[in-house]
Amino acid sequence: MRIRDSLRSAVKSLGHGKTRSILTMLGIVIGIASVIILMSIGQSAQDLILQQVQGLGSDLIIVIPGGSTNSRLSSPAQSQGIVVASLKQADVDALSREPSIAGVAAEVRGQASAIYQDNDMTVTYDGVTANFFAMRNFGIQQGYAFTQSDIDSFNHVAVIGSSLATTLFGNLNPIGKLMRLGTQSFRVVGVLEKKGTGAFGIDQDNMVVLPITVAQKQMLGIDYLNDFIIQANGAYNIDFVKGRVQTILEQNHGITDPNKDDFTIETQQDILSLLGNITSILTLFLTAIASISLIVGGIGIMNIMLVSVIERTREIGLRKAVGASDKDILQQFLIESVLITLVGGAIGVTLGAVFVVAIYFILSTFFAIGWVFAFPLSAVFISLAVAAGTGIIFGIYPARQAARKSPIEALRYE
Repeated sequence: MRIRDSLRSAVKSLGHGKTRSILTMLGIVIGIASVIILMSIGQSAQDLILQQVQGLGSDLIIVIPGGSTNSRLSSPAQSQGIVVASLKQADVDALSREPSIAGVAAEVRGQASAIYQDNDMTVTYDGVTANFFAMRNFGIQQGYAFTQSDIDSFNHVAVIGSSLATTLFGNLNPIGKLMRLGTQSFRVVGVLEKKGTGAFGIDQDNMVVLPITVAQKQMLGIDYLNDFIIQANGAYNIDFVKGRVQTILEQNHGITDPNKDDFTIETQQDILSLLGNITSILTLFLTAIASISLIVGGIGIMNIMLVSVIERTREIGLRKAVGASDKDILQQFLIESVLITLVGGAIGVTLGAVFVVAIYFILSTFFAIGWVFAFPLSAVFISLAVAAGTGIIFGIYPARQAARKSPIEALRYE
C-alpha cells in the first residue's frame, strides 16, 4: 500500500471518531503548548537579564568585597548576606592612580523610608561619588547631579528616580523640596531619567542617590564601601585592566596568594557568561518538567490506538484477506498515531504562541517590566519533532499488535 493511500485512510479513520481523536490529542496539545511557553519565557527572561547587564557598559569592571572560588556557580560572601568590610577609600585612591583605569566610582547602599508630607515609600539609596552618573550613564531629567563640592561639604542633597518623584510629589515640581530619608532631611536637586529595572533586579526609578560621604558616615555609620565600579581606559585591553585591578588590591590588602583574595572582580563578560549558564539551566529544567505531559499524552495515544486495534479487528482481517501485508497494516496504524500527534503538536504550537504574545502584552503594558519578546523557532522545531517521535514511539506497539493478527481469527472476531 502506498503511503498516500495509507495517509488518506488514516485521515478518514480519524474523522469517523472526531471526539475520541480530539480527546486523544489533548495531552499532546497541552504538552507542546507548555514546552513552547516555558522555552519562550526562559529565553525572554534570559534576554532581559543579559540586556540589563549589557547596559552596565562593556568597559566597566565591578569589584565587590569577599572572595570567591574559581567555580562557575560560586558566589562572593556579600551576595550571601555576609558583611565584608574589605574595600576602603585607600583602595579607590590607589586605583585612581593607575594609568589603565579611566575612573573609579565607589558605592555604599542601604534602605530607608522616603517621606514627603503624607506620602512615603521604602527605597534603596545609593551613596556615590560624583563620577557615578557619567560612568553608569544616568541622565538627569530635571535639576542637576550633585558635585564633588557637595560630597566634600557633606551637603544633604539627593537625586531621585522618576517613579519615586511621582509617588512622593505627585504633580509638584520636586526640585528644591525637602524630603526625609530615614531620620535625615535632604533637598531634592535632581530627578533621574527613566531607567527601569537595572542589573540584579534593582528598581532604578525608585532609588535615591546621595553624596557618598553623607550616606556612608551619617546614614550608615560605616568606614567601608559596598563596591567599586571601574571604567577601563580605552587604550587598554579589559583583561589587562582586570589584572591590574587585582594586583593593586592585593598589594593594598597585603595578599600574596590569589586564592585568598578578599574581593571579587567581575567584567561584563564574566557576568554575562554566568547568568547565561544559570538561565539556560533553569529553562532546560522547566522544559523537562513540561515535557512530562508529553509522556502522559503519548501513553494516552497508545491506549486509544490499542482500543482502536480491538475495535477494527474485522477490518484488519478483511484487509489481510484481500492481500494487505503485515507491513501495510503496521504502516496504516503508525501513520494514524503520528498524524494525531502532529496535528496536536501544530495546535499546541499555535496555542503556545498565543499565550506567549498575551504574556508579553500583559507584562509590558500593565506592569512596565520591559519584558523582551522572544519566540525561539528552535522551540517549534523541537516540539514538532518530539510530537512526531511520540507518535512513533507510542504508536509502534499498537501497530505491531494489529500487524500480527491472523486474518482468519480476525474475520471470525465478533
